[in-house]
Amino acid sequence: MEGPDKRAPFASTGGYIPPEFQNIKTPCYILDEKTLIKNAKLLGEIAERTGCRMLLAQKAFSNYDCYRFFEPYLAGTEASGLFEARLGAEEMPGKEVHVFCAGYRADEFEELLRYADHIVFNSPSQLLRFGQMAKDAGKSVGLRINPECSTQEGHEIYDPCAPGSRMGTTRAQWDEAYKKNPELLELLDGLHFHTLCEQDSDALETTLVSVKEHFGDLASRVKWINFGGGHHITRPGYDIERLEHCIRLAQKEWNAEVYLEPGEAWALNAGFLLTSVLDVLKNGERWIAITDASAACHMPDVLEMPYRPPLLGADEPEAGEITVRLGGPTCLSGDVIGDYGFRRLPEYGDLLLFGDMAIYTTCKNNTFNGMALPDIWLRHADRSMQKLTDFGYADFKARLGSRR
Repeated sequence: MEGPDKRAPFASTGGYIPPEFQNIKTPCYILDEKTLIKNAKLLGEIAERTGCRMLLAQKAFSNYDCYRFFEPYLAGTEASGLFEARLGAEEMPGKEVHVFCAGYRADEFEELLRYADHIVFNSPSQLLRFGQMAKDAGKSVGLRINPECSTQEGHEIYDPCAPGSRMGTTRAQWDEAYKKNPELLELLDGLHFHTLCEQDSDALETTLVSVKEHFGDLASRVKWINFGGGHHITRPGYDIERLEHCIRLAQKEWNAEVYLEPGEAWALNAGFLLTSVLDVLKNGERWIAITDASAACHMPDVLEMPYRPPLLGADEPEAGEITVRLGGPTCLSGDVIGDYGFRRLPEYGDLLLFGDMAIYTTCKNNTFNGMALPDIWLRHADRSMQKLTDFGYADFKARLGSRR
């Protein structure tokens, strides 16, 4: 790719690897303050215009040193369990803490009540088991519903509305439980649905039609509706006007407060993974470059999603370019980041910069093969660099046994 890389993941660098990136140890994550604030302001403006309440889904981004950039614009955090709930409560004191878990543990629930304000249950049986305890503690209680409306293509692993899904309560499940336990309805303060994955607001609009069809009578009786996550609101071209229409429609239709809990949108295109080339080899007709970053360890969604992350200055593999397969240093044969088109063959020591690496990376990485976790840096708006944390052998060993 000739000239600066103008794609959104690299906009904050000017399309090049900036000088401040060039003398730090690799592999490392770099979070970009300016982009984080830009994303937060956009989400905050939507909340201000519509009166909805925005939450940060910590499962996608939980680098709490950066929560201060979001705090003026959000209502609170969303957690998937006890530890995330505690993190949100400790790092954003005074803000709301919402929790959803597919199954709560009895031995943790009392402690969870110390941190959470809103607790969403996945099933009528969980609501029946823990709902009254939550109500007695003064918490707002919700139920995750399954509107049985799939709008995704190619991300089946992330489709909560797929047949046989364990996520959320279908109308048939609710009706069966309610017949036996009519007191369930009195426990409900809100409804929650989460059906999207990196999607635009047209998918939300479609989902709302199904929510109304299957659960409209319940929605009109509760105080709040949570639209869940998966809204790619800060992506270039996202239809914000349609999103705001959906929010206002739900507010009017059900006279309820509306929550959204995006995760990726807060940190979309706001981070990088900087890596160095360790070796270049050729197997048959295929060029291969080994990097000190691992897909399996440092960007696991590349294998789980799967997807090919954007790489600064690299194109799609096309005729007339040098196609190079990038892979990590682990023993896993499938530790492959992807195939990229280069103008010149990478060399030992070259720096490569992957984009959109703030989300589902630092909160999801691992130490398979004894790989060290990458350092985490923050690039301030003035382009100064701050190391937030680093990791070593002790971090690897402490996860595996009792000896220090």
